[in-house]
Amino acid sequence: MLVSLLIGTPTLTLIGSVGAALTVGLRRGGLLSALFVLPLYIPVLIFGTAAIQVTMAGLSPASELYALGAMLALAITLAPLATGTALRISLSA
Repeated sequence: MLVSLLIGTPTLTLIGSVGAALTVGLRRGGLLSALFVLPLYIPVLIFGTAAIQVTMAGLSPASELYALGAMLALAITLAPLATGTALRISLSA
């Protein structure tokens, strides 16, 4: 359970930073940000809970943790670029 939390939490944080950067200058940005990031949160939550369920069943959660790790690697790679670009666009407008 700890490993899925250690992998899933930074992924969710990076996805949330992109959503916050997209809605930084809007009045109702919180609601719109939630609508942007919710579809991206769902796979992380599904694989995290699947890893816990598989572990509780006595099986190896390796495939679920690999999927979470791939999502984290993708988020670490793309989220700073997307966040920076979104902030640059919102500040120039």
